[in-house]
Formats: sequence, structure tokens, C-alpha cells
Amino acid sequence: MSGKRYRVVLVEDHALTRAGLRTALSADHGIDVVGEAGDGPAGLAEIERKTPDVAVIDIGLPGIDGIELTRRVRADVPHTRVVILTMHDLDGEIMAALAAGADAYCVKASAPEGVVMAVRIVAEGGAYFDPRIAHVVLRELGSTRARTAPPRASPLTPRELEILKLVAEGVGNQEIAERLHLGLGTVKGHVRDILQKMSANDRTQAAVRALRQGLI
Repeated sequence: MSGKRYRVVLVEDHALTRAGLRTALSADHGIDVVGEAGDGPAGLAEIERKTPDVAVIDIGLPGIDGIELTRRVRADVPHTRVVILTMHDLDGEIMAALAAGADAYCVKASAPEGVVMAVRIVAEGGAYFDPRIAHVVLRELGSTRARTAPPRASPLTPRELEILKLVAEGVGNQEIAERLHLGLGTVKGHVRDILQKMSANDRTQAAVRALRQGLI
């Protein structure tokens, strides 16, 4: 990760949850929480006023819900990246948030460190999806991509693309090795190369980037 500092606005209607997030984010020396709000309209005003690098937005906000707030943020403050928080892992809710322009999706039941990681990853241009829902994102993005977008020139070799397609389906390294009749070490080496070529921090991010670019 780079040494740059990132400015964050928190929009969360539960005061205790907001305080916990503020504590977790502030403990990261690369993150400054520069604003907070407890409902959608106040959150939009705060984000427009502070123009942060990242907005952490609860999906169930009063006034303007998190999905609509995300949509407005992307229209009015386009450089601000959005991390969505939710209590749920419902497929429809996840995809609605992503369609609105969210860059990351975190389930509140996960550790606060996941939100910190999401903030840093999206601030640096990446995408992050809680491991609990990553399979939903990959499946839906893959389905949409197959219907709507032509493939781009790929930086990956045919074998790497083959492996990345299996990664996007949620297949682990051992099963990939068995399916492709490769050694486990060989598969791990290919995965490392894929992450490097896709400038990705993890397997999910690599797969999401490939799907959004029409590579797989």
C-alpha cells in the first residue's frame, strides 16, 4: 500500500456503529475521518462539502437510503469512492449497490478491519467485496459481461485466463490444479502472476477487474 493519506466521511445512522468505525479507521495511520453524518441527506451534504477520497455509507439510511445516496455521490462528487455497509448479504441488494456505483461492499458482521482494508483498496483504485458475498458479485458481473460487452485485449496468457475464470467461479487452487491437471505450485505461481498483471491485491479483486474489463 502507498504512504498517501486518505480522507473519509462516515454515513451511518447507528451512533455506536459509527463510533466503532471511526475508531477502527482512525487507528490506521493512513486514514483521516474528516466528517460524519447519521442520515442520507446530511451525508450527501457532508460528502459534497468535504469531497473525501472515500465515503463509507450504510445501505439502510433514513431520508435517502444508501443505494440512492451512492448514486447521487457518483453523480455529484465523482472522484469520491464508495464503500457500502450492510447487515445483509442479499443478492438483489448487493447488485443494486454495485449498479449505483459502489466500489466496495462490506457486511457489518465482519471484522472492522475489513472496512479499513476496503477503504484503502478503493482509495487506491481497486474494488473490494466481503468474502461472504464475493461469489455473488463475480457471478452477476460475469453474467452481465457475457451479455453486454466485447472482450478487450488481455495482458494474461491463455492459461492464466483459464485459471482466472475458475477463480471467478469460486474454485480454490487445489481444485483448479486437479481440473487442469497441473501441480498446486504451478497454479499458485500462475495466480501470483495474474495478481501482478491485474494490479490486484487478491483473487477477488483480480476477477472483478477482469470481468469489468471483459477479459473473462
